[in-house]
Amino acid sequence: MLDGKSVLVTGGTGSFGKAFVGIVLKRYKPRRLIVFSRDELKQHEMRQVYPDGDDSPMRYFIGDVRSPARLHLALYDVDIVVHAAALKQVPACEYNPTEAIETNIWGVRNVIDAAIEDGVKQVIALSTDKSTAPSTLYGATKLVGEKLFVQANAYSGQRVTRFSCVRYGNVIGSRGSVIPLWREQAKSGAVTITHPDMTRFLITLPQAVEFVLSSLAMMHGGEVFVPKLPSMRMDDLAEVVAPDTKKQLIGVRAGEKLHEAMVSDVESMRTVDLGDRYAILPAHPWWSQHNYPDAKPVADGWSYSSDTNEWWLTLEEARQLIGNT
Repeated sequence: MLDGKSVLVTGGTGSFGKAFVGIVLKRYKPRRLIVFSRDELKQHEMRQVYPDGDDSPMRYFIGDVRSPARLHLALYDVDIVVHAAALKQVPACEYNPTEAIETNIWGVRNVIDAAIEDGVKQVIALSTDKSTAPSTLYGATKLVGEKLFVQANAYSGQRVTRFSCVRYGNVIGSRGSVIPLWREQAKSGAVTITHPDMTRFLITLPQAVEFVLSSLAMMHGGEVFVPKLPSMRMDDLAEVVAPDTKKQLIGVRAGEKLHEAMVSDVESMRTVDLGDRYAILPAHPWWSQHNYPDAKPVADGWSYSSDTNEWWLTLEEARQLIGNT
C-alpha cells in the first residue's frame, strides 16, 4: 500500500509517530517517509534510530502545523499525510485554551488547505474518544478538527484529496499515559486513583498504527473510523501495573468523565458496523451510500461506551498487553 509512495506524518516525533515510522519501515518500501515536527532535539534523537542517509527514505522536516507556508513546502509531492500533531494534555489545554485552538483547530485547517493545494491523495487524522460529547477543551478542539476534516472532502471537490479520521481510546504506553505514572508512583508505595469505578477503552501503540494503516486502505473520504476495543476498570488496571500497592483516591479531575464513549447515541444514526470497526459516515450529499454496500447499520440510539462495552480485559490479558508495550 505504501510502496513507492511519499508519506508525511505530522507530529512525527511523538509516541504514535515513532511507532508508525518503525512499522512502516519494516513492512513497506516508501519512496519518502517524512517526519514533520517542531522539535529539533527529538528529530535529532529519532535520526539516530532511523537515519536519513542517501539510501534511506527518511526525511526530517522542521515545521509547525500553525504555519501554512511551511506546510505547503513540506507537502509538495506527498501522496499520503497522517496527521498526528496535537496539543493533547488536558490540563495544559484548559490552562492555555488559545494555544490548543491554534494547534488543534487552526492547525487542522492549515493541513487541509496545504493538502488540497499540493494534490495530496489521502489524509487521515488521529482523533480521540474525548471528542465524543466533549467535556474538556481538548475534546472540543478534537471534535472541531473531525468536523473540519470530514467537510474538507466537499472543499476538495473533483480534486484528488480525500480526508478521513480515526477515533480511538487510551493508548497504553504512550507519552502521558497513566501507566508510566503508576510505575513511578509504585516506588513510593502508593498509586493515585481518581475513581474506583472509572472505565476506559484500551489500545496499544502498535494496534493504533495497524488501525490507521488499515483505515487508509479502506477509506473513501469522510469516514470517522472507530476500532472495536476492550474496556477495563482503571482500578483493575492499577492492580495489574502496581500489584499489592496501596491506592490513594484523589477524586475525578475537572472535565474528566467516569466513562468514555467512542460513538454517541446521536451518531448512531450514521454509524455502520464493518466487522472489526465501526464507521461514522458523513451526513452530506456528496457521500455515496454505496461505498460500503455490505455494512450493517447499528440500532438507532445505540452508543459505544466503555462501561456498557461487551468486551472486557481480564487481569491476565491486561498483564500480557502491558508486557508487550
